[in-house]
Amino acid sequence: MKGEAVYILGGLRTPITHRGGALAHVRPEELGSTVIRALLARYGLPANALSGVLAGNAVGTGGNLARLTALLAGIPEEVPACTVDMQCASAAAAISLAAAKLASGQGELFLAGGMESASLQPLRIYAEHDPRYSLVPGGAYKTAQFAPGDVAPDAMLKGAERVMEAEQVTRAELDAFVLRSHHLAGEAVKQGLLADVIVPVGDCRRDSGIRPRLSQRLLDRLPPHFGPGTLLDAGNACAIHDGAAFLLLANGDFLRRHSLQPAARIVATAAVGGRPDESPRGAMRTADVLLHRQGLRYEDLAAIEFNEAFAVIDVLFDRAHPGCLARYNRLGGALAYGHPYGASGAIIALHLLQSLKLAGGGLGLLSIAGAGGMGEAILLERMAGGNVVNPDRGEVRAHA
Repeated sequence: MKGEAVYILGGLRTPITHRGGALAHVRPEELGSTVIRALLARYGLPANALSGVLAGNAVGTGGNLARLTALLAGIPEEVPACTVDMQCASAAAAISLAAAKLASGQGELFLAGGMESASLQPLRIYAEHDPRYSLVPGGAYKTAQFAPGDVAPDAMLKGAERVMEAEQVTRAELDAFVLRSHHLAGEAVKQGLLADVIVPVGDCRRDSGIRPRLSQRLLDRLPPHFGPGTLLDAGNACAIHDGAAFLLLANGDFLRRHSLQPAARIVATAAVGGRPDESPRGAMRTADVLLHRQGLRYEDLAAIEFNEAFAVIDVLFDRAHPGCLARYNRLGGALAYGHPYGASGAIIALHLLQSLKLAGGGLGLLSIAGAGGMGEAILLERMAGGNVVNPDRGEVRAHA
């Protein structure tokens, strides 16, 4: 990024649980504040050291949930907070905005991430004089409008089906990635690869969606969502979940003064739009743009994380870059873990950091598609163990 260098100190997330599950009665601001308190405590940082809080949220009660979350976490009133709504890409957008603020000298330390409670998603009602009032029963809706002329609550699902049809994706391709995601996520749990980034919420300590023994036989029994001849089903579309995740972002001066070692440097970010009725394309489209701007190829990356809200996203990636599959969603993806909309960008950022650790360092890319045809991507460079911020040159370097 141009301007001051921006570093990720570290991050945490809650367990990810199904809608109506273990976190069903926990408000999104409570999920977020739990992570924030634990994250500040882990690094021994006082809340008044923060320059700001940026938090994604897509289906909450509205208002500035980031501010409410920050106050619940005990962050001083003087610290500003802003809620970001880019739907599924909200948390990634919050991280990008925080990075831009740091790069331009608008602060030294930011919290960025997001929180979501699909379990507590409110029912809203259009004003009676709004033309949309007559388009839905009683004027009530849960899913916001993403594109002109389309108020259908299943617009995202239709978009995924549309892409699958346009690309002539097969059921076998989709199922292979569903099984892969659950298997890899199950192995990650077995090996404890994410244990150090998950903070318990009450008695809830583990993700609820992972099915390491998921079989083809079970997938074969799932009915297609849109009826015979269609492909979308409950296996190849992620379920609906609750959860929160946040990262601490800082500049070099702050890290030096506090003798802190960063986990990664943010190299670049990108946000790209496309057809709102084909939103799953946003992940690879945005990643392609970011890599092109940096003069890089997927083969140059040590780890890649796409938010697999739909298995078709995986299929498109594998068709375009089959040689890179071993470094793609190495710990499994959202088809297994779940997709708490406003938090997912920060969740996959944490998973990317862990994947880079397994790879021994290097460059890592995360990308996430959002409703309305949007996408957000972030390029990271892992700082290997023993890296310090050079007090003389204001940069990170590795010890020999």
